[in-house]
Amino acid sequence: MITFLIAVAALIVGYFTYGLFMARFFGADSKRPTPVTRHADGVDFIQIPTWKAFVIQFLNIAGLGPIFGAILGAMYGPVAYIWIVLGCIFMGAVHDYFSGMLSIRHDGANLPEIVHHYLGRNAGVVLRVFTILLLVCVGVSFVKGPAELLASLTGFSGSVGMTVWIVAIFGYYIVATLLPINQIIGRIYPFLGATLLIMALMIGGAMLYYTATGQMTMTELSVSQLRNMHSNPESNILFPMLFVVISCGAISGFHSTQSPLMARTIKNEKYGLPIFYGAMIAEGIMTLIWATVAINYFGNTGELNDFITSGHTPAYLVNEICNHWLGKVGAVLAIIGIIACPITTGDTAFRSARLTIAETFRKNQAKLKNRLLITLPMFAVAIIMSQMTFSTIWNYVGISNQVLSVIMLWTAATYLKKNHKPHWLLSVPALFMTCVCTSYFLVAPGKVGGLSCDPTVSYITAAVFCSVCAAWFLKKK
Repeated sequence: MITFLIAVAALIVGYFTYGLFMARFFGADSKRPTPVTRHADGVDFIQIPTWKAFVIQFLNIAGLGPIFGAILGAMYGPVAYIWIVLGCIFMGAVHDYFSGMLSIRHDGANLPEIVHHYLGRNAGVVLRVFTILLLVCVGVSFVKGPAELLASLTGFSGSVGMTVWIVAIFGYYIVATLLPINQIIGRIYPFLGATLLIMALMIGGAMLYYTATGQMTMTELSVSQLRNMHSNPESNILFPMLFVVISCGAISGFHSTQSPLMARTIKNEKYGLPIFYGAMIAEGIMTLIWATVAINYFGNTGELNDFITSGHTPAYLVNEICNHWLGKVGAVLAIIGIIACPITTGDTAFRSARLTIAETFRKNQAKLKNRLLITLPMFAVAIIMSQMTFSTIWNYVGISNQVLSVIMLWTAATYLKKNHKPHWLLSVPALFMTCVCTSYFLVAPGKVGGLSCDPTVSYITAAVFCSVCAAWFLKKK
């Protein structure tokens, strides 16, 4: 229990210290006009109350990532605590803050436009294609899973039932992508986001209760546990695999595609701290809760590994824990978490894709006709992609997500360098994540997008590549 409480306290203290420092370091100006005050269009640039923007941002970046990723990351053992806490405070929350604030400073621009401005035209063009593909893949990934669960819960299963639910979800995605942001996202998402937070807090409270009453013993982080405890360590190497499996709770490039959505709704730059940095800290706490529950629910990390490797999915575990600890209320929360949250992540991914495409072709989105011209072809491609298996798509989404975080970090570091500020606060995290992604591509098994190279050779190659990146950055004007 001590390890868990210290980790949560560290995240909270991190918000009020390093988060506040970052806001001042960036130069958030409460008197500076924000994009919504200059470009209000009634569709994407609409002022939203700060508390709503925070909850929507939390839901957009969270979804099932801090739940499923935390459970899979817990298979490596308590060492996951270190990555979640340090990664969230010094990398993930900073990454989210800069992606949101740079969007505000560039009239609500999406990441490719910001990258174009700081890293050059070629980088911007490549990232446009990369980002659009990633966003569509994320949206498609969160269709089949909820459809299968809905078909099972309603008894309308089989190929016909699956087809009906897939069509229904895609139909919702199209409507949510087209409508003004305050119509569905602004009205419903605050409640869904609050539900996700409440579920995590209730699970965390139940865990502490069972521990305090002696019904469960929580594993503490010790020197002997600073190792890879995964049941298959040969294929799941601690570095870099853990740093890709746990992304949403530590650092996730997908967040940089979502921050501009809220950057277009913020009325004052000072609210960037709670909305961007704060939402990531909240996600880190949620990740800690689920990682701790996963490690201790069965008694230890070994039992968790046996449970997952025997064929049980993280969704099954979430459903069992919610039902066991929270009863009927837990069952409802589990359904919302496992079904509604991925759907809400999917539709904001498609919305971000629409806006990125619109920026590319300079199509004003105030008119419905222009939104339809982008949305309909995009969903035609998405429907074709949905015929692929979930695992095939997701294998590439995971590492692509972290590659995107690398690009965002280097972009933010370049912004600091251009403005004659100490860039190492961003360039060091950028260099670390560059090493993570390069190592992953080299050492990870082929089935998850790697080349299955020898670990020693992979690490040496990654170190050389990172040295080249550092030299390029330091030389870049």
